[in-house]
Amino acid sequence: MPQSDLTFAVPKGRLLDDALPVMERAGVVPEAGFHDKANRALCFATTRDDLRLIRVRAFDVATFVAHGAAQIGIVGSDVIEEFDYSDLYAPVDLDIGHCHLAVAQAVDGTDTNGASHVRVATKYPNITRRFYERAGVQAECVKLNGAMELAPSLGLAGRIVDLVSTGRTLKQNGLVETQRILDITARLIVNRAALKTDARVAELVETFRREAEARADEKAAA
Repeated sequence: MPQSDLTFAVPKGRLLDDALPVMERAGVVPEAGFHDKANRALCFATTRDDLRLIRVRAFDVATFVAHGAAQIGIVGSDVIEEFDYSDLYAPVDLDIGHCHLAVAQAVDGTDTNGASHVRVATKYPNITRRFYERAGVQAECVKLNGAMELAPSLGLAGRIVDLVSTGRTLKQNGLVETQRILDITARLIVNRAALKTDARVAELVETFRREAEARADEKAAA
């Protein structure tokens, strides 16, 4: 009985630009149409006959893989931490997509670090609540999917929790980072059941692991 095609989920956006060279070195090369900015398709062939790519939002990468609709994918460790799916396994740190998750508030905002209750705008409510719970603070999370930086100035929330890379966006919106929550890199993720039952998934994991180790060796030697 022939095996069904594998589905590899990748995130839209900046992380994908970092991931594509890594994927290529691991033998996962998308069809030409994948690189066409005008192409609205979400599913693409690759140079492997048994592997297709789907391009979805980062949070959805984890969901597709955890539920077995995709067997393997690439996503930031922030997404893994936010969902904490039991069926998701992240065996390889790809050492790309470096950034961190942080608390920020208005530069001229009131310092509320001693408060027992805070209101926070974020698309990471689970991480945010756990972070504040460890400090004995109750966090009321206002779920936003973007434009977090507007929340303090418009009175929606006194703080935000969001990804920070250079800090430029915070500065441009009158915000300052006050606490660092989590350092983030991109990870190769797999569905646990698929890893156990499909040798091709295990082979891809080993290929990506070797690729990551080779890059680490190159960096150390430089």
